Amino acid sequence: MNDISIVNREMTSEEIKRMNLGFDELSLEEGLEIESSDRFSFVALKGNTFIGCSSGLAYKNGGKYSGWFFLTDLFVEKEYRSKGLGTKLLKSLEEQTVSIGVKHIWLWTSGYKALKFYQRQEYKKFTEMENWYSDGSSRVGLRKNL
Repeated sequence: MNDISIVNREMTSEEIKRMNLGFDELSLEEGLEIESSDRFSFVALKGNTFIGCSSGLAYKNGGKYSGWFFLTDLFVEKEYRSKGLGTKLLKSLEEQTVSIGVKHIWLWTSGYKALKFYQRQEYKKFTEMENWYSDGSSRVGLRKNL
């Protein structure tokens, strides 16, 4: 162990590949199929102009999706907010995830307006990390059974 050094630097692309392969090897050693994910997305357009989106990751081991979907993005341009577009984008994603066998969805959010929006959509808080952001606000984990 005396000949091992710990270096503070970014990993190279080859080191990242080796790390990921190592995680796959560990999964196989533990009798698990290798995990992968598929991104599902919906885009709202006015004409050809992007005005919003919903997107996230469905994880699977081998060919079977897990029971959970991670909502990574829900965005609506400011002038189109509070008109139901966010709800339509979210519902579209929820319906697609149900169609592939996913039973639960989860996400991270912050801010009073976003939290209230998700609560209206029947999302429940499962964790809160206080003082996550530099302004002292929390990062909130929400989930919903589909």
